[in-house]
Amino acid sequence: MSDISVRIAVLLPPGCLFSEAQPNSMETVVRTLAASRDMVDTRIFCCEGALDHNTPGVIALPRQNRQRALVAALLAFNPEVIEYHQHVKQALAVSSGFPKAVHLLYRHNALKPSRHLLDRWRYEARYSRMDGFVFVSTVERELFGRTYPRLADRAYAVPNAIDAAAWFASPENREPVIAFAGRAMPEKGLDVLCAALPAVLDTHSEWRAVLMLNDWDRHAEWASPHIARLDRYGARVTVLRSAHLAQVREHMKSAAIALTPSVWDEPFGLTAVEAHAAGAALISSGRGGLREASGDHALYVEAVTPRSLADAMDRLIRNPEERLALARAGQRHVAEHHTPMRRATELQQVYEAIVAGRRRRAAGPRSPEPADRQTVTLGR
Repeated sequence: MSDISVRIAVLLPPGCLFSEAQPNSMETVVRTLAASRDMVDTRIFCCEGALDHNTPGVIALPRQNRQRALVAALLAFNPEVIEYHQHVKQALAVSSGFPKAVHLLYRHNALKPSRHLLDRWRYEARYSRMDGFVFVSTVERELFGRTYPRLADRAYAVPNAIDAAAWFASPENREPVIAFAGRAMPEKGLDVLCAALPAVLDTHSEWRAVLMLNDWDRHAEWASPHIARLDRYGARVTVLRSAHLAQVREHMKSAAIALTPSVWDEPFGLTAVEAHAAGAALISSGRGGLREASGDHALYVEAVTPRSLADAMDRLIRNPEERLALARAGQRHVAEHHTPMRRATELQQVYEAIVAGRRRRAAGPRSPEPADRQTVTLGR
């Protein structure tokens, strides 16, 4: 970097173990970017409990006296940039002790909206202690800018990256399998998908489904009744509860069709990008950042209903040429546009812009910046 030192502390939220085998999507993003941060001295701070970090520079913090251990480790490392992933409380607690560092809040979903003017004033005061914000889609950055216009010029969008080579499989000669991967929660549209699958499985007897459900223990009570309606299909429906990432990857590499039927505005949609990279044809709700993830290379449904999902699955099953073309285009799109090196370069540009913004604020009022300052252009 030209303007700042290269010592960067990446702070994961309390409770994150940074396991390679069973990561959450945030940890996957951190791991992918870490592999592409050339010439950068990075430390990744997580909680102890995993034995498969498999990334250089990981510092595992004890569960007891975690905050004290974190501060001590940061003092020893002396970072120029502290990158807080997701957790606002941790960012506020740490930032006051390191006034010389640049503080960046990296959000993987939207910040909590204000309910009334007092809330908005309180949240804005807290967020103003950050030098910059990174969101994983333009949708999330724009939402933040509308909610907190005084801080909009500190907000940037850096879409998630993927190591496409690790997921790559030929879109040709796929198994007649419909795949879903995501947390077993209402927002992901799992209940709607379970209601849609019977019509497809009854019509197309050679087709099967695999549901890879993360965070099963937390959502089992809600999800179990919806899964139960598929019991009558026996071995034709495979349900993997809290599956390892390697299992998810292997199933996606062979499935002909994948779905991201989210009924809420996804911050980005990493599972959609993974399905593209693995060579599956994707059906998507397009909510939130999902269209930024897939571009024109998914079959979008206008509303997430059992009928719309069933119709979309039926369409791709009956039209193998369309299915293959969609899979090829999606895989090519991901390989070209969501590369780790590209995102690492964008993040580097964000660091430099945030440092420049901090220096301007310290120097006092000056002429306004161009209106598009908050947008990071892709690449250099």
